[in-house]
Amino acid sequence: MARFDKSSTKSPQPDAALAASRRAKKSTAPSIEDTMFFPRLRRHAKWMFVFLAVALGGGFVLFGVGAGGTGVGDILRGGGGSSGPSVSSAQKKTEENPKDLEAWRELSTAYQADNKTDEAIEAQNTVVVLAPKDTNALRELASLYLAQASAKQTEAQILQTRAAYQGAGQGFPGAFTSPTGQPLLEDSISSVLRTQASPRIQELAQAAQAASAASVDAYKKIVVISPKDPNVQLELAQAAQQAGDLATTISAFEAFLRLAPDDPNAPVVKQQLKQLRASQSG
Repeated sequence: MARFDKSSTKSPQPDAALAASRRAKKSTAPSIEDTMFFPRLRRHAKWMFVFLAVALGGGFVLFGVGAGGTGVGDILRGGGGSSGPSVSSAQKKTEENPKDLEAWRELSTAYQADNKTDEAIEAQNTVVVLAPKDTNALRELASLYLAQASAKQTEAQILQTRAAYQGAGQGFPGAFTSPTGQPLLEDSISSVLRTQASPRIQELAQAAQAASAASVDAYKKIVVISPKDPNVQLELAQAAQQAGDLATTISAFEAFLRLAPDDPNAPVVKQQLKQLRASQSG
């Protein structure tokens, strides 16, 4: 077989399949580096990892991620980019006919497309008032409350992280302490930041708890409408568990097992029940 002559000024054209293979192999390198970067950074430069975490957290708020609102990213993208009904058109329909059920559904959907969870909940509550036995409407309302609770929790966590690391003493541990751990300077900046953030964090935590409880109430209404549906009991248990409602969680899990003892989820539910009962007795 002829060997490739390095002195030749003209290199042979590679086979198309071989070239595609080489390109495919080369494209995997960046993804491997991306996977390894953060673990390596977390091990060897923890302070930089914390800085990136705080910066990314701030980016979530800036770009409207998880906050249930419109961020700079939405503005740059020209809005939510939804092809569904607009808020203005849906609002006009509800104003013309306040009892138009479909108009209120459209308004709730339009608000959700714009990442306006609070407003979507208000519209969806009207849907439930107009159709109190519509289980789909109640499920939609419950999911919106859960989304609201998650957004409030995320915002509170980001604010708490900022308060912890934006202060001079917290941002550079050891800079204001002696080798024995005694403070050399009073870290007034960190103290002020924590004091300012605390009321807002408490407010967000209370709002998240209220939203979780409202989700549980919506599922309880579905249970009244469909008392023999085991899936509703499971959904109620999961919502109650997120809300920290131990009694409702246990009751719903027990009802699920009575209605569907042979369900594939039954073993997991039994294990959950065992742990929850132990917590309750403790």
